[in-house]
Amino acid sequence: MSSSYKEDLTPTLMSKDPDLIEADEISQGIGAAQDAARMQRVVSFYEKLPRGPAPEIKASGLLGRYQARYFGKNPSAAPIVHVIGFLIVLGYCNEYYFHLRHHKNNAH
Repeated sequence: MSSSYKEDLTPTLMSKDPDLIEADEISQGIGAAQDAARMQRVVSFYEKLPRGPAPEIKASGLLGRYQARYFGKNPSAAPIVHVIGFLIVLGYCNEYYFHLRHHKNNAH
């Protein structure tokens, strides 16, 4: 293949009707102005956006501070210990309410 890309397209473009080529050029010109305006709106939108990293959000509320402390930059296993302790306390409270309070003064 010794022919270039430009030489391959030349016969195709020349074989078109001149009125069609003119209509194609006109439609491209009209569409190009709309595309340029649309692209300018996109560019202006992105120019207004802040640059650089987002500011770090300060944790607020009980759960937010807990997450920031234990799941933030230095995560730890303390929440697992907290859950285990909570389950032990909850289990003892249930055991006391449903069984142990009846043995407070009298033997079973």
